[in-house]
Amino acid sequence: MEFLYLFISRISCAQPFVDYFIVLVYIKNTNSTTSVLTGRGGFCYILMYNLIMVKNENVAIYIDGGNLYRSLKNLGIPEKFSRVDYSSFMAHLIGDRKLISKRYYVGVVRNVDNTEKGEQMVKSQQKFLDNLRTEGFDVKPGKIMYDDGKIREKGVDVKLSVDLVIGAVDNLYDTAIVISSDTDLIPAIKYVRNAKNKKIEYIGFGPNPSFGMIKESSAPRIFSSTDMLKFQILK
Repeated sequence: MEFLYLFISRISCAQPFVDYFIVLVYIKNTNSTTSVLTGRGGFCYILMYNLIMVKNENVAIYIDGGNLYRSLKNLGIPEKFSRVDYSSFMAHLIGDRKLISKRYYVGVVRNVDNTEKGEQMVKSQQKFLDNLRTEGFDVKPGKIMYDDGKIREKGVDVKLSVDLVIGAVDNLYDTAIVISSDTDLIPAIKYVRNAKNKKIEYIGFGPNPSFGMIKESSAPRIFSSTDMLKFQILK
């Protein structure tokens, strides 16, 4: 099954705290009886989600920093001489609800080759993380592995998954906002929703969000580059 593209329409209603999302998945090749013709594809899935924001609801935010960085970079965000105002973006996601915690999970850069460039990368990331801490984010450091010139994070998704489950078990939140398109989080999301009856809002970006995360979340919220421009500020 080949997904050609995903179209998501957001409909705002007059009733407070309710948004409706219509998700249309266009499949290029499919045997689905709902396709226009077998092998020619069509809009084969129409899903509707509703997002109900309750004022007294406790909300916790879980951010996969590396995943978020890559998603925004693909959108061209932030633009030159600008930076993302993460606190403003979090406030937008929360609305009138009660924020319990906002956690930022990220692999910590190391100057493994002892170069000036490596040292600058370390200082730049530490400055960024210190600013997040000043704004009330709980930074959860992970490891970055350097293998034959390739860089990958290790343990970030595991930490996020564990905290998501612990938060549900401890009844920390009613709704968890998950800002990541990493499908490795899906088992934790399924447990939180099915075993603990918690709501999960998935935050995705651009024309290619994670269909798996959309499917398993209580309500997806997808942001385009135009949407994210309002959360930019000058450096």
